[in-house]
Amino acid sequence: MHRYDGRPGGAVPPVDDDRRAEIEVRTGYGVVGDRYAGRPAHRDAQLTVLAVEGLEALAAELGVPPFDPLLTRRTVVLRGAQVEALRGQQFALDSGTGAVRLRGGRPANPCAWMDVVLAPGAHRGLRGRGGVRCAALSDGVLRLGPAVLTSAVPLDPARAGDAVTLAPRPR
Repeated sequence: MHRYDGRPGGAVPPVDDDRRAEIEVRTGYGVVGDRYAGRPAHRDAQLTVLAVEGLEALAAELGVPPFDPLLTRRTVVLRGAQVEALRGQQFALDSGTGAVRLRGGRPANPCAWMDVVLAPGAHRGLRGRGGVRCAALSDGVLRLGPAVLTSAVPLDPARAGDAVTLAPRPR
């Protein structure tokens, strides 16, 4: 739904029209209206989930005011959820309309646009805390506001903004 295409430079595209009160999620498809919805290359990355605490920690580290989470191009932004621990895990989000089941996958690595739309250093600073790409395992609606996250793995809200360092891949 966001408009950061190509290499960063020039004017930052407006994102105000991207803010939604609710999104419709479809199994195996993604978010209705998203430019990547239904594309095979994005079947395991139909939504991205981010912990806002990671953004808050980054802003403090960079010595800048808090960031608008909308600028990160993430589908869902949660508070008090250790989302980086959801990689490879099934979980559910319920914002009051019934649970939407998701499977956490690979990290939602930040792109170079983050240095332009957030602050210099944000691209590097979001590594390991840029969120998790997820596959939609059920249909449903997610609404802006309070939500309940259900997961089989224990999550520590105090670690919601912690950066995760990935182990190097064996050669």
